[in-house]
Amino acid sequence: MKTIQDTFGRNVFNDAVMKERLSKKTYNELRQTIKNGETLNRTIAKEVANAMKDWAIENGATHFTHWFHPLSGATAEKHESFVSTAGGGKILLEFSPNNLVRGEADASSFPSGGLRDTFEARGYTAWDPTSYAFIKDNILCIPTIFCSYSGEALDHKTPLLRSMDALNEQAMRILRLFGNKDVQHVKSTVGAEQEYFLVDKKYFDQREDLLFTGRTLFGAMPPKGQEMNDHYYGSIKTSVASFMKDLNEELWKVGIQAKTEHNEVAPSQHELANNFLTTNVSVDQNNLTMEIMKKTAKKHGLECLLHEKPFLGVNGSGKHNNWSLKTDTGLNLLEPGETPEENAQFLLFLTAIIKAVDTYQDLLRISISSAGNDHRLGASEAPPAIVSIFLGEELEAILTSIKNSTDYHNKGKASIQIGVHTIPSFPKDNTDRNRTSPFAFTGNKFEFRMPGSSASIATPNMVLNTVVAQSLKEFADELEGKQHLPEAVHALIKKTLQKHSRIIFNGNGYDASWIKEAKRRGLSNYASTPEALAHYLDKKNVEVFVKNHVLSESECHSRYEIELDKYCKTIHIEACTMLDLLRKDILPAVSMFSTHLSRDLLQKRELGMNTKETYEESTLKKLVSLEKAVCKKMHELEIVLAKAEETELLKSAFLYHDKCIAIMGEIRENVDAMECLCDRSIWPMPTYKELLFGVD
Repeated sequence: MKTIQDTFGRNVFNDAVMKERLSKKTYNELRQTIKNGETLNRTIAKEVANAMKDWAIENGATHFTHWFHPLSGATAEKHESFVSTAGGGKILLEFSPNNLVRGEADASSFPSGGLRDTFEARGYTAWDPTSYAFIKDNILCIPTIFCSYSGEALDHKTPLLRSMDALNEQAMRILRLFGNKDVQHVKSTVGAEQEYFLVDKKYFDQREDLLFTGRTLFGAMPPKGQEMNDHYYGSIKTSVASFMKDLNEELWKVGIQAKTEHNEVAPSQHELANNFLTTNVSVDQNNLTMEIMKKTAKKHGLECLLHEKPFLGVNGSGKHNNWSLKTDTGLNLLEPGETPEENAQFLLFLTAIIKAVDTYQDLLRISISSAGNDHRLGASEAPPAIVSIFLGEELEAILTSIKNSTDYHNKGKASIQIGVHTIPSFPKDNTDRNRTSPFAFTGNKFEFRMPGSSASIATPNMVLNTVVAQSLKEFADELEGKQHLPEAVHALIKKTLQKHSRIIFNGNGYDASWIKEAKRRGLSNYASTPEALAHYLDKKNVEVFVKNHVLSESECHSRYEIELDKYCKTIHIEACTMLDLLRKDILPAVSMFSTHLSRDLLQKRELGMNTKETYEESTLKKLVSLEKAVCKKMHELEIVLAKAEETELLKSAFLYHDKCIAIMGEIRENVDAMECLCDRSIWPMPTYKELLFGVD
């Protein structure tokens, strides 16, 4: 019987494999690149390529691919066989250093946001040696960046790696000020919590809306939803447990440390959490996790839904992004220690993050924007669209004492008394958890709770790294050369908190009063993706990317165009799918049921029965009224769709949001009312009852 130890990492060209198969010199050089971000020595590529090829073939691989993450949102791969002709009907198995280090992909059909004309097809992929290669479906996958012929980033990984370099450079300047000479490198680390739904595949296949849009465009709530909260942390159903078992094994094979799994609040909703890793590796692994989740679900007759709001009326799905800073010596820079009030280095890094989040709250909101995520932000299952920071009572009291020049009295580490004599008391954490906060400090990390479940976490982490790097740069510029550093650090922290502590909020983000309070504080509140994206190209936002060499001005413009275009296309597809379902399925079914009612009503009248206020008559009247309302709104939707396609991109995005979504909401309300009136046997698609409660 194979153990977890036998399974974990067996399909990964990881450190143990490299140490076994590479010469000591090559191994050490490659480790320096991976550990400290040093430039890759191309002279070792031949030995690495040969070792990687031999290992991959021994483990069943027949092809290799440069695995990258273009701006379309999905991962991409082009498979190349190891086979090469040797003459005489024989073959060779080859994998050259060039095959490892660089690849060429057709860039013409990937989103570029105007960086490239469609006839300019050449794009390059380049190996990211800091993220381990792995085997998936007998394909050797090599994580890479993706750029254009002229060097512009066409992917999510390239700016993420640039942001990590920027953060490292500025964090090292701060550490040197504090006399730390041992640390050689600082990296941001991330642990992602992935929420998802599982539905029976036979029901999924009968829902055109789920197939094309990832969410249900229609669906009345069943008599029971999540009101009882009985699904949360509940006993895991047999078929789901079987799926989770196989999922864990598949993830472990490719070195993904799947750690925590449980039922979430909504029926058929679940969560998977991974361990902390260096940010770019964690991003790669989360992308791979989503792919493996969907494949594994199909093997179990299930469909994995990653959309942020697949079902109206129950909680949607997010992806909590736990972010921290760690040195190559193992020090967590966001660890307060036993006496955080005396830890000047921690307080300086914390203050830099507070400044960054306050100054660039709009960029953080932009980084998680999507049509899908708009459905959950501000609802009862997600933080509001207003960005704020939760610190907890102790840290807020410390910072307040610094800001106001008052004494801070450390109350010591409290313990929680349970009141049962057989159970010992245990230490109380420095902070409670605030599930309504978009950006919460949770002991030694920040939990960014706003990202949506289907999106890559590359962009929010790229933004977070960049804006914190900018704050640290400004701090280092001010502190370097100061003769009395402790006093200068204290003064800088105090000055910064006086300006930026408005972003700190420990209260209930769901409360309506917070919207008014946030406005009074001057915090931004962009409730929709178009509202947020309208600020992408604000001068300060472009400057922070350009100054830190994360994105060029043209790359900022391209991403702005791509995100707007993606939003518009998403709503357009949803609207067209809604119209298609109405014309071909829903209205014909309602018409059929209305005909049945009319026939029964006529028969009763012919028998001399009083049909006034009967089931048939009252139901028929309601259906006819609803049908008229739906047909009227369908016509309005068609007009708006035609207009939106002819409008400038940002105006089009607002038109889709302000008009299309509103009309679609009215149509849905009427159709869901129709569903509640129609015979189950006539309704043309699986209902929420089957979708939410159909998995054993």
